[in-house]
Amino acid sequence: MSNHFSPGNVIRDRYEIQALIGQGGMGAVYRVADHRLPGRLCALKVMRAQPGDLLGGEDAVRRQFLAEASTLGRLDHPNLPKVSDYFNLDAYDCLVMDYVAGPDLNQRIAEARRHARPLPLADVLAWLDQLCDVLSYLHGQQPPIIHGDVKPANIKLTADDRIKLVDFGLVRPADPDDPRTLTGAGLRGLGSLPYAALEQYAGSRASIDPRSDLYSLGATLYHLVTNQAPASAHDRFLDPAALVPLRQLNPDLPPAVETAIMAAMQPHPKDRPVSVATWRKGLWLDLPDVTYTGPAMPGTERGMWAENRWYLLVAGVMVAVAVALTFWR
Repeated sequence: MSNHFSPGNVIRDRYEIQALIGQGGMGAVYRVADHRLPGRLCALKVMRAQPGDLLGGEDAVRRQFLAEASTLGRLDHPNLPKVSDYFNLDAYDCLVMDYVAGPDLNQRIAEARRHARPLPLADVLAWLDQLCDVLSYLHGQQPPIIHGDVKPANIKLTADDRIKLVDFGLVRPADPDDPRTLTGAGLRGLGSLPYAALEQYAGSRASIDPRSDLYSLGATLYHLVTNQAPASAHDRFLDPAALVPLRQLNPDLPPAVETAIMAAMQPHPKDRPVSVATWRKGLWLDLPDVTYTGPAMPGTERGMWAENRWYLLVAGVMVAVAVALTFWR
């Protein structure tokens, strides 16, 4: 990376580089202080095209990065970092977004492994509920937005235990005809092993849809409840027995959670639930002892109570009054 991004340097008379917090093949992420808003910390994502990084060369990378900035800039969800600035510095494209200081779920898994015990299921399900919210929000955009790299390391925790889904390096509109959707020759279109769905290996933008994120969500949940990353989709394709059964790794796992994970991780996208929202409802319907924090589901016992609670309360009051009058006489 350029000397522009050495600690202590101030970019555009505003962003002071504090530390490198992540680096990959085509870019890096830095923690920066915003001099215009004292006390505010940001994450500065920097990318530079290299020969052979992406079909189409530097211009293609630039178009991808600008598409990412434009896409992220219009999103507004409590579980997403907010993008606040985009600019070019010499040969580098720079994206400024909220900095999330907390640990990521990969660190939480490592901590649980050190103590030789799985993460508390209640915590995992609370995080999962938020992940379902934010992915449903992304997939509900027009056109739908695919994150493309859902994994524990890209899920950060805030001080109040809320999650932030970060690292939109692979974000793309799910529209094969959209010129903003670019397919990399290498890992840029793949996601991260072992969380990437099999269709992401093909490199075809037409084969990736919201069910690809669902596979990654299921693989992430597998890792969270077992402390062990699942076998990759590629390994499972070569050997269907490569995936270690969940109950073998965590005998106390509720059958409903195991069923949900396996439904999300079906190798062929057509065999997975049609959406994260559908998958989420099915999971909580099968967990009667778990408090569901999402919206009431029509047709369920909870949904019927939500829809008719005032009628039931009025009926209860009338019964109480009738009983009281009976005994008063």
